[in-house]
Amino acid sequence: MSTAVALAVSVLPVFLFLLALVLIDSYKLITLQAILLAVAAGVAAALASYAVIVSLRPGLGMDMARYSVFVAPVVEELLKATYIVWLLRRNKVGFVVDAATYGFAVGTGFAFLESIYYLSIHPNPTIWTWIVRGFGTALMHGGTTAIFAMISRTLQNRAPRFRFSLLLPGLAAAVVLHSLYNQFLVAPLLATALIVLVFPYIMMYLFQRSERETRGWLGTGFDTDQELLRVMRAGQVSDTPVGRYLKSLRTSYQPEVIVDMMCLLRLRAELGIRAKGVLLMREAGFEAEPDPSLRPKLEEVRYLEKSIGRTGMRALKPFVHTSTQDLWQLNLLDGQQR
Repeated sequence: MSTAVALAVSVLPVFLFLLALVLIDSYKLITLQAILLAVAAGVAAALASYAVIVSLRPGLGMDMARYSVFVAPVVEELLKATYIVWLLRRNKVGFVVDAATYGFAVGTGFAFLESIYYLSIHPNPTIWTWIVRGFGTALMHGGTTAIFAMISRTLQNRAPRFRFSLLLPGLAAAVVLHSLYNQFLVAPLLATALIVLVFPYIMMYLFQRSERETRGWLGTGFDTDQELLRVMRAGQVSDTPVGRYLKSLRTSYQPEVIVDMMCLLRLRAELGIRAKGVLLMREAGFEAEPDPSLRPKLEEVRYLEKSIGRTGMRALKPFVHTSTQDLWQLNLLDGQQR
């Protein structure tokens, strides 16, 4: 078998599956550049993994089979997870669907470089070897990182702020699945068949569930922001829970800080409506035009948050949502202006 054919068989399935994830995403929030960066991060993780093998395995006194089952899954999943953690920490991932795509892209880059490495040390394997690598090992790498990303994004969405401890369940799941796959090396065709038959259905189920949750979040959040903006513009905020709460803060904060709080609430509601509108347009197949008025509003939000201070922002926490998903929508609008 020629080198080109072997490489194609070993990497095409994972790239095609990544393309499928991008195409079925209704909101198309991830740019091609972002996907390529995630693939590059996976390549970097594979390079780091090789360096760890060279330096770590001799000292452990393990043969390759035991290393592949007990050590490699931990090392490789940790390295692949690094870029996903950075994205989550910076609020660059809005929904579980996006997390799955980013995760699978990282795994794709890892599998791509790993296939090139194996091709260099096994120049004349059978076609079955490359089928196993392409439909089994490569999809496993993409799938485990996607599962880590989806679980982590789901748990972070439920938390008021980013927490490293919430990354552990997803990482544990990825490591266990990776280790189980490696234990099937005695029956690689069986492992490959399980990956091909089971993994796509799991991904499709999670995608559909995530999109339903996204639509629910859009509907509820849109209505809440719209109602708050309506009462503020009508001058009726004093009769709402928000108004009564702000009145209770007058004994603790200067009048100008209370005014800044009111301005911040209004701006966050306006930007929240705008961000959700962008998502609804993308779901319908339209691209929102850049709005030149957004940049000054985003800058004003940052100025107001700094002016109000940490103590004041904590006081506003019941009404200024700072969950990772709410912060992500500000990043979405900021990215539109670049």
